[in-house]
Amino acid sequence: MEIKFTPQESSTLYGLLADSTSDIILKTDPDGFIIHASPAMEHLGLPLPDPLVAPHLLDLIHPSCEDTVMAEHNAALQGAQEHVWFEVAVLAADRRKRWFEMQIRRLEDAEGKVYGALSIMRNIDERRELERRVFVAELTDPVTGLSNRKAFMSMLQHLVDERRNGSLALFCIDYFQAINMQHGQSVGDKVLVVFSDLLRTMTREGDIVSRIGDESLGVILPGTDCEEARAICQRIVTTLSELRRESGVDSFTITASAGISRIAESVDDTIKRAELALFLAKAKGRNRLEMESAPRAK
Repeated sequence: MEIKFTPQESSTLYGLLADSTSDIILKTDPDGFIIHASPAMEHLGLPLPDPLVAPHLLDLIHPSCEDTVMAEHNAALQGAQEHVWFEVAVLAADRRKRWFEMQIRRLEDAEGKVYGALSIMRNIDERRELERRVFVAELTDPVTGLSNRKAFMSMLQHLVDERRNGSLALFCIDYFQAINMQHGQSVGDKVLVVFSDLLRTMTREGDIVSRIGDESLGVILPGTDCEEARAICQRIVTTLSELRRESGVDSFTITASAGISRIAESVDDTIKRAELALFLAKAKGRNRLEMESAPRAK
């Protein structure tokens, strides 16, 4: 059964909602100028409207969302019945971007004439931050903090699709399983972290470093030919071999093998060439790098 209120009761109910909720309630005229705003607007770091100079709805909205807000505002005035929630970015008083869900409904007088709109804005910063963390976690290796294989494959696919020149280097920590068995998995994890930090330090800004397997790490080097990639990766292999890792009373050397290929016309072909080069580096004694084989002349 529908509950009906007198105008006085509706006014009282609106006042209770506006004063008690953390949601922002805005009353605007047909052109979008704010006539009234609930106190929550100020609590969330947004200025209340000046009674002498009514701000426009878009004065609150980040430029990237202005078209969306006005489209929804106009649709509401024209009688759209969907009453959908949509996400908008808002510029707070400190110019920081904050995110809200928003819904707009038109206001009609007793004769059915539209005289404005009522909007409700609900802060979703915490939800978006949680979504961001989940997204990052899905693409991040928990041991090294590097991007994981899923992210690596997406980024490599993007370079292939864009027909960007570059090189791919695949590294494999030598005898990693033996390190785990002899010294324990915690030491193995520390070896991974040491190598990951070395890769971060010795690659360039814009290079993409990822953990793509148990002992395997990949480096995408955009805009780099194979010879330049060879020079970078050789320094990495040499520097790693000069490090020694302490494990209780024992110490041991960490080494890695590497295979390098140019970014080809497909992700599969690019990875296959680098894997073959890596296999050759291991076959030749490890602690070294090899380049992809040159294509045979027809």
